[in-house]
Amino acid sequence: MATELNFNLHPAQQAIFTSDSRFKVVGAGRRFGKSYLARVKLICKALEETNEFGYDLSDKACYYIAPTFNQAKDIMWQSLKQMAAPITKKVRENEGIITLLNDRTIHLKGSDRPESLRGVGLSYVVMDEYAFMKEEVWTSIIRPTLADVRGGALFIGTPNGKNHFYDLFINAQEGLDAEDWEAFTFKSLDNPFLDAKEIMMATKDMPLEYVRQEFEANFASFGGTVFKSDMIEVEEKSRGEGDLYMSVDPAGYEDVKGIASGKTKRLDETAISIVEVSDKGWHVKDVITGRWNVRETALRILRAAQKYKPRLLGIEKGALKNALMPYLHDNMRRLNVYPYIVELSHGNQKKADRIVWALQGRMEQGRLTFAPGDYLKKITEQLLDFPNPMSHDDMIDSLAYIDQIAVTPYDMRLSENNDTEEWEPLDSISGM
Repeated sequence: MATELNFNLHPAQQAIFTSDSRFKVVGAGRRFGKSYLARVKLICKALEETNEFGYDLSDKACYYIAPTFNQAKDIMWQSLKQMAAPITKKVRENEGIITLLNDRTIHLKGSDRPESLRGVGLSYVVMDEYAFMKEEVWTSIIRPTLADVRGGALFIGTPNGKNHFYDLFINAQEGLDAEDWEAFTFKSLDNPFLDAKEIMMATKDMPLEYVRQEFEANFASFGGTVFKSDMIEVEEKSRGEGDLYMSVDPAGYEDVKGIASGKTKRLDETAISIVEVSDKGWHVKDVITGRWNVRETALRILRAAQKYKPRLLGIEKGALKNALMPYLHDNMRRLNVYPYIVELSHGNQKKADRIVWALQGRMEQGRLTFAPGDYLKKITEQLLDFPNPMSHDDMIDSLAYIDQIAVTPYDMRLSENNDTEEWEPLDSISGM
C-alpha cells in the first residue's frame, strides 16, 4: 500500500517506521520530516483491519494529537487530506475527521481539550510536540484507550529542556520495557533532502543552545543562568560536624481530597532531602524521590528518618501534609521512630525566588556540598536546568526548604561557667 500511495521515506524515517516496538519516542531536529512520517504512519495504521496481535480494529480510531486543535489543523490537516485522498471516503472538515474506504477513521485532536479525547477506543496515536502537553494527557487519558487491542503510539517532537518528554525518551532509551518501547534521536541534517548549506546559514546567528536543541535534537536547557556546573561540589564527607535535617516537598495531586485512596494522579515527584548543617555550611547526604501514593510516601519519610535520625523533619504545609499525618502516626508506632515534625511554608515567596535565596549564595561560596550517590545525576540536571519552567525542580525545591529549619537552629551547650544546661542560638552559617 505504501508503494501505491507513493510514500517516500528517507533512511532515518524508514528506521522508525519499520521498528516493531509498540511505543516509539522520537526526538528530532526541525525539518527532519517528523510530520511526514506521522502522516504515513497514521494512514498505514488506519488501513489495518487487524493488528499484529490478532485484534479486530474495525471500530477503533487513529488519533493525531497536537498541543492545541488549531495547531493540529495547521500542521497536519491539508497535507493529510492530500496524502489520503486516493483512499478517502468522507471528510468532516470542522471536526477534523477523515474516514477511509475501509470505514476506519483518523481524527485530529488538541491536548488542550481533554474532554474530546475520552470515550473512544484507539488502535494508534501520534502525539506531536509532547513536551508542550500535560503529562497526564498520555498517562491518564490516551494510554488506557489503547489497552484492549494493545495499540501503539508514536511520540514526535523537538526537545524542549528536560521535562516529561525527556523522561519518556530516557525511559525508552534505557529499555525499561524493551519489547514495548524504543527511542530515536536524529538531527535535522539526517534528512538527506535538506540543503546542509541552507541550515548552516539559517543557524549562523542563533545562540548555540538554541541550535543544539532545535536542529541537533539535544535535550539541552535554556536554564543554567543561576547554577553552573562548577558550583556543584561533590565531597564524601561534611567539612564540619553538624546536625542532620530533613525536608519534604510532597507531590501534587489532581484531587487532594481523594489522595488517601491512592487512586489519584500524581503530578510530580515527592522529594525528601537529608542535609547535614554545620558551621562550615550544608552537606547534602541524599535526596530521595519517587511517585508514591500517600501511604507509601509516609513510609518512605519515616524510613529515611529512621536511617538518618534528623534533628528536625520539615514537611510543606497544606492539604497534602494533613493527608500524610495519619499515615505518619500509624507508621511511627510500627517502626518505633518519632521524628520532631515542623511545618514548612512558602509564605509569599515564589518558588523560584525561594530556591535562589536558599541555594545560590551557598553554592557560590562553596558552603553547599553534595555527597556521592544515585541521586546526584538527577539533582545536577535540575540545578543546571533551573529556572526552565518546562523542567522538573522537585529535588531542589525540597532542598531549599532546609533553609527554613536550619538557618538558626538551637544548640544545647554546657555553659563554661557552670554545670547547668543552657540553650544558645547557633547560626548555621556563621557558627556564632
